[in-house]
Amino acid sequence: MNLDLLSNLDKIHTTKLGVERIKKNLNLDIDDVVSWCIHKVEITDNIFRRGKNWYVHGNDFVLTINAHSFTIITAHKVNIK
Repeated sequence: MNLDLLSNLDKIHTTKLGVERIKKNLNLDIDDVVSWCIHKVEITDNIFRRGKNWYVHGNDFVLTINAHSFTIITAHKVNIK
């Protein structure tokens, strides 16, 4: 159940390298990557936990968030066909 992730939005964070990795992988031109990711978590219905990570599937991306530390590990674009 994604309630654990949704009830801990204030704990979601990433590292300095994580910010750069997410911006690069998603081609984002914004400064506040964490706020962008939190917003996507709030509006996305397709969230599930597998093992130690949460996966947030948007229309064209997937965010990977550690379930214990709430660290955004990475993000990837998803090809839509």
